[in-house]
Amino acid sequence: IVVIACIYCCTTDRASFPHRLLLVWEERAALAKLKEKVINEDGRAILRIEEEEWKTLPSCLLKLAHLQEWQLHRTSLQKIPHFIGRFHSLLVLDLSRNSIESVPKEIGQLTSLQELLLSYNRIKSVPKEISNCVNLERLELAVNRSICDLPPQLSDLKKLSHIDLCMNQFTSIPSALLNMPNLEWLDMGGNKLQELPDAIDRMENLHTLWLQRNEITSLPKTIGNMKNLSTLVLSNNKLTNIPACMKDMTSLRFVNFRDNPLELEVTLPPCENAEEEEQQEMFGLEFMHMYIQESLKKTGNVESSTSGPSPVMNATE
Repeated sequence: IVVIACIYCCTTDRASFPHRLLLVWEERAALAKLKEKVINEDGRAILRIEEEEWKTLPSCLLKLAHLQEWQLHRTSLQKIPHFIGRFHSLLVLDLSRNSIESVPKEIGQLTSLQELLLSYNRIKSVPKEISNCVNLERLELAVNRSICDLPPQLSDLKKLSHIDLCMNQFTSIPSALLNMPNLEWLDMGGNKLQELPDAIDRMENLHTLWLQRNEITSLPKTIGNMKNLSTLVLSNNKLTNIPACMKDMTSLRFVNFRDNPLELEVTLPPCENAEEEEQQEMFGLEFMHMYIQESLKKTGNVESSTSGPSPVMNATE
């Protein structure tokens, strides 16, 4: 019986040897192909693959653990490998425009990561472990179409300044965003927001806020406390009014109220020349000030509209 068993094992080993040899060869070929995709740019080692099918990434990629950036676009990548956490030198992980459905918790081991770009995928949820990426400055999850919330732990990301969440399923602004002290740029356009939280002014360093194509019906008075806000886009919502407090937002340089069912009809004064007409924003800053002025007149509070003179409003007198 022992002799028969030994003969069987030897036979099995002989049969599997060509298969093992094939696997070794395939791994070496994959590694050679990956090495060809590595470039050095601005002193960084970057793996860049564009429009070339890689549905999965082989473990031999670990031999390139020195990489500082991954840029894989339109590769049909279906999953982020669990060994991603071993790439401790990664500063940028850009896997936009693929077919990724989930983010592994091991991503939290990337403590040097500064940019995580996962837009145009099929991600449904965000793991709390991302909060361990303490150096993260930029997070992009746009056009995943299914994300509806962020874990509260993300408020631990004190360096995060840029977040893109547009074209998802958010019905409210996640509480984690209200507790990010350095957040400066936020896009939540194309979601299902119906209102903004009263605590929105806690995002005190925010200078750009995109809220287009939502279902917002009104704005909280606290929005007037956002003294650093310079760009506010509210087009294609369900706003019926513009709060008077917005006249005191002196940092605003660009607003857009186009395609909202506003109660008052306001017509901008005619321009003196064609150049002015070309630059005039039909539903922009001048429109906002005129609307607020007309709204205050209607409610009998017109005197408050002239406290703190506005050059735009003077031009309409």
